[in-house]
Amino acid sequence: MKYLLSVFLGAICYGILSTIVVTAYGEGYGLGEVVGSQLFVGFILAWGFMLFTKWRERGKSGSISRKASTVTSKLSWKQRLLLMAAGAPTAITGLLYYESLRYIPNSLAIILLFQFTWIGVLIHAISHRKRPNGIVLLTLVILFGGTLLAAGIVEQGMSRFNWIGVALGLLSALSYSMFILLSGKVLPSIHPAYRSGWMITGGMLLVFILFPPYFLINGLLLGNLLLFGFMLGLFGAFLPPVLFAIGVPHIGEGMTGILGASELPVAVLLSAIVLHEHVSALQWIGVVLVMVGVALPELFKRIRRHSDGYSVSSLDS
Repeated sequence: MKYLLSVFLGAICYGILSTIVVTAYGEGYGLGEVVGSQLFVGFILAWGFMLFTKWRERGKSGSISRKASTVTSKLSWKQRLLLMAAGAPTAITGLLYYESLRYIPNSLAIILLFQFTWIGVLIHAISHRKRPNGIVLLTLVILFGGTLLAAGIVEQGMSRFNWIGVALGLLSALSYSMFILLSGKVLPSIHPAYRSGWMITGGMLLVFILFPPYFLINGLLLGNLLLFGFMLGLFGAFLPPVLFAIGVPHIGEGMTGILGASELPVAVLLSAIVLHEHVSALQWIGVVLVMVGVALPELFKRIRRHSDGYSVSSLDS
């Protein structure tokens, strides 16, 4: 149960971010400053968590416990570089998603980000060279229909959309799919504190290469940027990677996709309440359909597993 709750809370954290970013843009801050401050704060929090974990695992004698020493000894520089590379999609997702918010409404951007669901199915099918089955195809149809409703295409057509923003939103979905894939597969045996710390470090270095962190020396960080950076760093760069690192290896990618759907209604609801974006009843129906589409494959899998188990037990009796 704690692993399910961990991924669920991580997804909710992601749902908060876009509202904070739009508010920061409204105060004149740029993309590099927003994402850079987010990852800088996340870096400090993650490494503080790593140090706290080490300190907590120290015995009364002052030596590191056997478990902790095993964890740290496994972190060769090759493994650290792997974790840093695995953190790159997190930074790329943030850059693409946050930039899309300059061109399209928050409620549409989150819908586009949620196309990671079928993109993940496509990546899985290609990597395993396996054609999607009927359930997966049904899921894709539901997701497509839900997206058309949730994005407002059915009501308002496609003329109102800025295609630069749409393209950026879809690219963020591709990057997010890679993040979910890597978060469960790259060195899952390493303690979550160490995994998240090195992953955030990799993401921060990538952003700082693309957008040199002048805000660290020009005084911007002493203003409201620090507040935005702290909120984004806490809910975007620190908590979700830690929570996903704890939960994803134990519950699998299928259940992660279902629980990750909680990000969608949170983001749309905040768009309506905080940013005063209009979200119609038809769009909310679309949001529900997208969430149903996300959950459908895993639900069918669990029903089939339960049926197979029931059949076996009936034969045994």
